[in-house]
Amino acid sequence: MDEKFLKEARLKAERVVADMPDGDLKLKTFEITLNHLLSSGGVESNGKSRTAKKAGHSASAPRKANTLSERILMLQSEGFFNTPQTIGVVREGLQTYGWHYPVTTLSGTLQSLVQKRKLRRERVKVNKKIVWKYSNP
Repeated sequence: MDEKFLKEARLKAERVVADMPDGDLKLKTFEITLNHLLSSGGVESNGKSRTAKKAGHSASAPRKANTLSERILMLQSEGFFNTPQTIGVVREGLQTYGWHYPVTTLSGTLQSLVQKRKLRRERVKVNKKIVWKYSNP
């Protein structure tokens, strides 16, 4: 990768998170966005895709992930679950790709992935509230 490409990817990822408040979510969103841009070939400053479109394939789709389970596992492959994440943070991670799901839909799918040993979950106390956090097994 050349320096110009890396700079373009960094600037695009910075624009994605520019309006977010500082914190863990902003950092994780930046990390996921940058990782996606670098792995997919990124986007040039004029908005055109760097990768040529193949017949029947969209260059804007990060990978072929059609189901919610596949999309969560795609986040996992990018290192999203290297640190334990709450269901709300998982929801936000999916939203960075334009995949919007209610928390009620996510909870069942995450539980199914835990039962299949694709993810691990643990109860933790955050402030005075007990929540589930999901991570790599």
